[in-house]
Amino acid sequence: MIQVALLLTNKYRLLSVAAILDVFDTVNSYYENNGEEPFFKINLIRNGNSAYEGASFEKYDSLSLNESGQQDLVLIPAFDGKDLSSSIHNNLEFLPWMQQQYKKGAELASFCTGAFLLAASGLLNGKSATTHVNASDAFASNFPDVYFKPDKVVTVDQGIYTSGGATSSFHLMLTLIHNYCNRDLAVHIAKIFAIDMNREQQSYFGTFHPVKDHGDELVAKTQVCIENAYKEAVTIEDILQQIPSSRRNIVRRFKQATGNTLIEYLQKTRIEAAKKLLEQTNFSILEIMLHSGYNDLKTFRQLFKKNSGMTPKDYRDKFKPKAA
Repeated sequence: MIQVALLLTNKYRLLSVAAILDVFDTVNSYYENNGEEPFFKINLIRNGNSAYEGASFEKYDSLSLNESGQQDLVLIPAFDGKDLSSSIHNNLEFLPWMQQQYKKGAELASFCTGAFLLAASGLLNGKSATTHVNASDAFASNFPDVYFKPDKVVTVDQGIYTSGGATSSFHLMLTLIHNYCNRDLAVHIAKIFAIDMNREQQSYFGTFHPVKDHGDELVAKTQVCIENAYKEAVTIEDILQQIPSSRRNIVRRFKQATGNTLIEYLQKTRIEAAKKLLEQTNFSILEIMLHSGYNDLKTFRQLFKKNSGMTPKDYRDKFKPKAA
């Protein structure tokens, strides 16, 4: 049997752990129903500091890091909560253990924001990775040595797997089942869990959540100016005329505080406004373009697709509720 270590990290997301166990149990049941031994041996690995000590997983072996031994596959679930720095700090015991497992031949897979813990181990340096699309800016700024692909649903690089957010975890599990078992079983599992296998990018699930708690009053004023003026066909230079600072100073401080350049911030603000109009109104694409601060339809379509991964029409078809 393939030895699988599922880390019960401090502040793990219960839904993430439950989904992983459900899928791998289903794979094992498939083998048992065909008169074979279970394919995966699932071991729950604790660091002795789990926030969910009361969670019951009686059918699985629960091992400490010292008891775990060598594993074939290590699974890192998503974190529960937005304070990812704290989540990493509370799970530092896992880092040398993961490094040792990988060095001895184990493969590692992180789900959603579990990529932050994996990246903190240094094992993602120089490798491809993804995470929840709404955590992309934080991941990119904290781990610049990772070859980050925020639009990807799944990445595989030198025995290390990562997935995007939420339901992308199922696509990672299908990849693992395909690689460890076979494609036919991966298709079978996809049908059981109603997973669309051909999804390759997650950009359209993203929502722009600008950083506001940076403590820089000048940057905060600039953000307000952009958010109040984006509907007008203004340039960044027009907005900067309202800011009592040299261009060089505000450009540097804005990027440092928000993780975005001024033009990126303006574009993301406009595209986010366009998304809401596509979701909530019956305005034409031309009207939405004008309400979002653009005046050239071709440019608007190009920028929208670059930011969301699909055209404005396709986005509306996907996310605007259909009339009953």
